[in-house]
Amino acid sequence: MRVEESKNFFTIGYGDYRWIEVIPGTLIWATFILAIVCSFVAPIVAIIFIIVFDLYWLFRVSYFITYMILAWRRYRRETKRNWWQRVQKVPGRDRIYHFIFLPFVNEGIDIVRETVRAIARAEYPNDRIVIVLGGEARLNDHAQAISDQIKQEFGDTFARIIATQHPADLPDEIIGKGSNMNWMGREVKKIIDNEMKIPYEDVVVTAFDVDTIMHPQYLSYLTYQYLTVPEPTRTSYQPVTLLTNNIWDAPAPVRVSAFGTTFWLLTELARPNRLWTFSSHSMPWQMLVDVGFWQRNIVSEDSRIFLQALITYHGEYRVEPMYIPVSMDTVTGKNYVDNMKALYKQQRRWAWGVEHLPLMVKAFMGDKLIPTRVKMKYLFNQIEGMYTWGTAPILIFIMGWLPLFVISYSSSTSALVQNAPFTLEWIMRFAMVGIFASGILSLAFLPGRPEKVKPHTWIIMVVQWALLPITFIVFGAFPAIDAQTRLMLGKYLGFNVTQKKR
Repeated sequence: MRVEESKNFFTIGYGDYRWIEVIPGTLIWATFILAIVCSFVAPIVAIIFIIVFDLYWLFRVSYFITYMILAWRRYRRETKRNWWQRVQKVPGRDRIYHFIFLPFVNEGIDIVRETVRAIARAEYPNDRIVIVLGGEARLNDHAQAISDQIKQEFGDTFARIIATQHPADLPDEIIGKGSNMNWMGREVKKIIDNEMKIPYEDVVVTAFDVDTIMHPQYLSYLTYQYLTVPEPTRTSYQPVTLLTNNIWDAPAPVRVSAFGTTFWLLTELARPNRLWTFSSHSMPWQMLVDVGFWQRNIVSEDSRIFLQALITYHGEYRVEPMYIPVSMDTVTGKNYVDNMKALYKQQRRWAWGVEHLPLMVKAFMGDKLIPTRVKMKYLFNQIEGMYTWGTAPILIFIMGWLPLFVISYSSSTSALVQNAPFTLEWIMRFAMVGIFASGILSLAFLPGRPEKVKPHTWIIMVVQWALLPITFIVFGAFPAIDAQTRLMLGKYLGFNVTQKKR
């Protein structure tokens, strides 16, 4: 597949490959139906399956903890280094420009200002930084007011501030971040080509959610990596995502889910051979031009851009972990119930990454240049990840006990039947180690306690992890099942904007 062919390929939308869209949801519901039927018809078979599944999950928890600790140690080491001093010793540093994309919709000036202010405080020359503000034309007055205010306050701080407005109702688009960033990319290309005339390989793009607070060493670390890794224009760069900007004000379930996301990403960073881009991250401008920028008719643009590059370059594309943080907001609402609704919608939007499967299958089937091992790795990781996301909490905490309940009314004296409750109980106890490890590690990522927050809240920050089994189901499995069922039924999910308020 040539580059121009891949650009056309990335225009496919929902419903183009229906037979692939039904696979993830079918696997989940077939598992649940089979588990219920076997619990009554063949309970011993169901018990064996549950024990094997729980042992598999215990294995996953074990390597989850191992990789999380490894990533945490690397994180501590890398954040202590002076990357600005290190990058100055690398040839070519002075030629690199950083374009930071900040798409926004209805966020207030206080959110945007804090993000830009954090960029201005970076330990990196501001004259090599270009801010790109991406508003929406359907909110013209708001977008213009935000852009004008930022230009007024920071106009002399950076090499340039570019403001774009994504037109409403363009063909072959859905409303969302991806279509906005596609427009931003095309407008920036005109400026790079016609005005600034910067070589593509000297431009690194960072796509931030507009509430992202950048670590002061982020750009120095990113520049060092870009200048030292093999094939930098075939590499994206993924930092550690901390959802901690307003963590002290968030309800306990939101905090547990926020830290759960961070810990999941830490384990992925420790295994870069399976890493995708997620949320705020950086990438080469050359890649964005080659793939035709972000796809305009999908929801999960942050991970889709990696898949676009992987397909365009025939499997020769990867993600380099950055053990340095960017901090973002947790979901917010007017009250506790609104917070829970917002959290559910956010998790469902992340679970909507299942939408990548149809494109992946069709592209892999048609591209003989991608090695088979690469195809199998990404297909397995995608399907297995989405499947266990939706099924594991239900099978472990709910359906796993159904066959034991059914068989308790029988006269079976099988050793398997008699020992099954004991076996499952001990498996769960070992798995609880993951909860304790997560609770302790979460304290290390907490920002300083605000004066308005009482000291005893530190205790709550640990005790709240007892909610993990509940959040695992309600804000883990349920959103994943919801997303995959919607895709299976052709009831496609639109882009949900996470409300940001401080």
